[in-house]
Amino acid sequence: MEKKWEEMSREERQEAMFERWLTGEGLEFKSPEAKAQYQRRITRVKDAIQLKKTPDRVPILPFATFMTPQLGGANAKEAMYDVEKLTSSMMKYLTDFDPDFYGSAIIIVNGAALEKLDYKLYKWPGYNLPDKYVYQCMEAEYMTAEDYEHFIDDPTDFWLRRYLPRIMGALEPLKNLPPLYGTMELPPSWSFFFTLGMPEVQEALQRLMEAGRLSFEWSGKIAEFDMEAQAMGWVQFSGGFTKAPYDFFADTLRGTHEMVADLYRRPDLVLKAVERMTPLAIKTGLGGPEASGNPIVFIPLHKGADGWMSDEQFRTFYWPSLKAVCMALIEEGCVPFLFAEGGYNSRLEYLNELPKGTCIWMFDQTDMAKAKQVIGSTTCIAGNVPISKIMTGTPDQIKGICKELIDTAGKGGGYIMAMGCAADEGKPDTVKAMIDFTKEYGVYK
Repeated sequence: MEKKWEEMSREERQEAMFERWLTGEGLEFKSPEAKAQYQRRITRVKDAIQLKKTPDRVPILPFATFMTPQLGGANAKEAMYDVEKLTSSMMKYLTDFDPDFYGSAIIIVNGAALEKLDYKLYKWPGYNLPDKYVYQCMEAEYMTAEDYEHFIDDPTDFWLRRYLPRIMGALEPLKNLPPLYGTMELPPSWSFFFTLGMPEVQEALQRLMEAGRLSFEWSGKIAEFDMEAQAMGWVQFSGGFTKAPYDFFADTLRGTHEMVADLYRRPDLVLKAVERMTPLAIKTGLGGPEASGNPIVFIPLHKGADGWMSDEQFRTFYWPSLKAVCMALIEEGCVPFLFAEGGYNSRLEYLNELPKGTCIWMFDQTDMAKAKQVIGSTTCIAGNVPISKIMTGTPDQIKGICKELIDTAGKGGGYIMAMGCAADEGKPDTVKAMIDFTKEYGVYK
């Protein structure tokens, strides 16, 4: 008799999630060969995650944002405003370079929708940046020190009536909305309905609806592309997204400067806020795999790297909540894919606290020989091909870097070939050298 989900161990749940991913649910493969290629690529990364040495080879993930359409012939503005150009350039990239995995274009958001919302959190090409530049986050104090208690008490109310009106000019009138709880019965509901009828709120809702329409159409086209690409045998790598709870605040709520100061000025509030954010980060991470059937959950790590905080601060403010997010995902059969931007040389021992064969750690500036030695028997590692060498080096230099990574980090399995960042651009000859050399040399012996 087949076990129910709640009766399964985390290992059994992970196997079930991989099995669902392997079936290609909803895909109509172009040929038996395409289906076999798709399943072989997933099996390849599954073996790497589970630290198995198989007769196959090192998986290849040129993890990228704008690099994929750029190598296919679209500049950054075209990628954000012309979905046909975006998807055709991505298909050309996949055809020309033939990686194992790619990142969905869903992370390249529709620029026209952002314009409708007067989006202030980022600048982007074709609007307030030159056409060739990729989007850039504009840190500011979108959550004030006085907002901590509001967030801790009610994150949803804070998000709706404080955060969104501050990062989207079109939604500024939403700050006038009363709390939603006044709608529990008919008599007190009048203030909520009255506010919805205010001309400025009506305009905000109209602009929100128009941005939603544009985004819905945009996302539909990208979903069609993803289905087609995977039906041809390529694999869209991550099925979900979340962040370290601390990074929600340090990245885009409080910002880097204010958050660092808060560690000294109001540490108790920081801890309470991070704890309040943790279950929300877990729910965010689980939502994608439940919908997509892909167990990989991408978690970019920004403010916990070497030099950003002391070891004591990492141990207090950053790691416990991040570990809790990872453990919750792992218990549900998902695979946290943690992108450790910067260096994690002083953090490696912590990573052994997560269960064996359950995570991917992609490193940027971490010593890969040390990483293999310290955590290689516990977790799959990836990355470390420097984007600086991709942009300025020669194919032979890239082959040398890849050889060293395969010989050290890839020894015995448990390694994924990747660059040390989510690349915004790349040179055709060096990117191709990374992919082709790994296919030739990265065979397990």
